[in-house]
Amino acid sequence: MAACPFRRSIAAQLSRVLNLPPENLIKSISALPVSKKRPVADFQLFVGSVIENKSSDHSKPDLQLQTQRLAEKLKCDTVVREISTGPGTVNFTINRELLAKTVLQQVFKDGSEYGIKSELFSTLPRGKIVIEFSSPNIAKKFHVGHLRSTIIGLLGAGFQQFGNEDKLKSNPLEHLFEVYVQVNKAAAEDENIKKLAQDFFRKLEARDEQILSMWQHFRDFSIEEYVRIYKRLGVHFDEYSGESFYQEKSQEVLKMLDARGLLQKTIKGTRVVDLSEKRDLSLCSTVMRSDGTSLYITRDLAAAIDRMMKYNCDTMIYVTDKSQNAHFEQLFQILKLMGYQWAERCQHVSFGLVQGMKTRKGEVVFLEDVLNEARSRMLQNMAAAKTTKELENPLETAEKIGLAALIIQDFKGLLSSNYQFSWDRVLQSRGDTGVFLQYTHARLHSLEQMCRDRQSTDINTACLQDPQAISILQHLLSYDEVLYKSSEDLQPKHIVSYLLTLSHLAAVAHKTLPVKGSAPEQAQARLRLFQAARSVLANGMKLLGITPVSQM
Repeated sequence: MAACPFRRSIAAQLSRVLNLPPENLIKSISALPVSKKRPVADFQLFVGSVIENKSSDHSKPDLQLQTQRLAEKLKCDTVVREISTGPGTVNFTINRELLAKTVLQQVFKDGSEYGIKSELFSTLPRGKIVIEFSSPNIAKKFHVGHLRSTIIGLLGAGFQQFGNEDKLKSNPLEHLFEVYVQVNKAAAEDENIKKLAQDFFRKLEARDEQILSMWQHFRDFSIEEYVRIYKRLGVHFDEYSGESFYQEKSQEVLKMLDARGLLQKTIKGTRVVDLSEKRDLSLCSTVMRSDGTSLYITRDLAAAIDRMMKYNCDTMIYVTDKSQNAHFEQLFQILKLMGYQWAERCQHVSFGLVQGMKTRKGEVVFLEDVLNEARSRMLQNMAAAKTTKELENPLETAEKIGLAALIIQDFKGLLSSNYQFSWDRVLQSRGDTGVFLQYTHARLHSLEQMCRDRQSTDINTACLQDPQAISILQHLLSYDEVLYKSSEDLQPKHIVSYLLTLSHLAAVAHKTLPVKGSAPEQAQARLRLFQAARSVLANGMKLLGITPVSQM
């Protein structure tokens, strides 16, 4: 486990003064955010977090007074150049040459694991996590919103009326979507079609061979298409097992619920689980229709139990849109009632809705159309830009930049927030966008290529004392904290914000700290700094599912 020697050194000194183990202090020492207006210290200790832990005495003196007293007991040394205080904080400024030397060494030594190897992660238990995400429905094209309703019954009934086997083979999801639209329209006018759909679904649960074969047909075609689109996103799944896979096992779940006395019959003939505190059915979850068929939640219960038995995982995470918050609360509650203690380790990560998204093809927005549109708009922008280089594969580059633009837009805010989509804003080459991240990465990569003859690992760190260089080094110091924060609350926005700041700092330094035309020693040091910034930028982008481009 690579440790930041600065944090460790500060913790060791604080440990002696506070009489606390150094490992208890590590997480209370954090890197300060870079300030454009004035030089700032490198680390700060939140005194309240360690003093409160140390004493619960109600007659404690004022926090600021304690902060002052603590600072007076600490001494500068070969690592810490200056100690100062802020509101409830003790601030530490690191020896400037040591800062440059250590940060750069660590970035290149750890490579793609820089930040991840930090001591901040040493206390986290290593475990197995099962994540269920995406969950598109069989035979329904990827939508940018979340697809959740079970449409197999309608689709089965519809295909028998409107389906065409040749069209299914040539363009499966396009054709199945057409069938779905047609049968939906017909069902609105004819009650019999709804009955046919229910009948289809009931036969499917009863494992009727002909119906099962048709469903398998839809599923195989759908997964084939999904794999192709997932590949464009750089996503690979270990397993494809949607909730419809658990239709048979859901009947076992109903028997288990019944055996535990949790299943109650309503006047309508449905079966429910009572989740109300007073057990008065004021809050209940329907787990079986009156015709004996299962529901979404029944199949989710079967899936959760099966996956936990199969993988014996430490955590199970479900990623779906926030309209399903109540569904997952009920799911986890029923699992607990069934006696599964591991339900405490299940978690729902919810996301908001994308509003106002349109493509040139129309209002119904499918993911593949969005990816195509992002790519074609990026191609146009690249063709119009004066700085665009001659590229070997412009289509592939446009695809990577377009995808980066969509990912950064999606991850900028809280996952659960809805946001208004705008193509112009998403694809801007300046500002806080994925295009800007890619542009910065390509620019730094091109600088490395141009100055290959000057590259050296042995540099003079005295050449990296300019405020712009110090700002980049300070920012690189806090990368592990950003990763740790994202791992705790499962919000990618911390990483996005970090990478955008790094790109802006690198852009400013690129203008003010030239490599070309500088003295050899200075040029080598600056080039090494830019290499480190590009390396961390690439690492962070890859964590978000973005493939960095080296030219654009």
